[in-house]
Amino acid sequence: MSNEGVDVRKRRFLTGATAAVGGVGAAFVATPFIKSWLPSARARAAGAPVEVNIAALDEGALLSVTWRGKPVWVVRRTQEMLDSLDNVASKLADPDSSAPQQPAYCQNKYRAIKDPILVMVGICTHLGCSPSFRPDASEWSMDVPGFFCPCHGSHYDISGRVYAGQPAPLNMQVPPYRYSSDELIVVGEDPATGGGEEAA
Repeated sequence: MSNEGVDVRKRRFLTGATAAVGGVGAAFVATPFIKSWLPSARARAAGAPVEVNIAALDEGALLSVTWRGKPVWVVRRTQEMLDSLDNVASKLADPDSSAPQQPAYCQNKYRAIKDPILVMVGICTHLGCSPSFRPDASEWSMDVPGFFCPCHGSHYDISGRVYAGQPAPLNMQVPPYRYSSDELIVVGEDPATGGGEEAA
């Protein structure tokens, strides 16, 4: 077959245009496939892990994220807050966190992997209301920082341990979590299964 009369420039243009259209088409096909690897909104609501960056979280401040459709609070406690835990132990219903409201690696007075950082589901254990954060003891009736549920008056210390004689029967829940770095927390994964740090 003779190549006489063939416009080489036109052939190159058509070849390039065909390749470009094919590339765009491949991208459209690949995008849903790649997105399918990411957890869907339903999967996240069902319990897919949630990453929380605490690098900008100030001392005494609370950061809220959503995991399994529930608020999860991350609090960077001050030394004063940590010191208050021993002062209220005798007033608590379950000071040793004997009830399984936290993973075994958080069964301590801090209810945490790293003492200053509290990770807790922000829901009252009475009827599921959301308590308010009271970082300053002078702002409420207790003489130490903590959490207060205005719905029925349950009080919790700054580790989410409920005071004795309150409507709430249990300490607030601590979800499974791990550290993937010093400032990155993965809520919904245990240290052993996720490969994070187990102790600080």
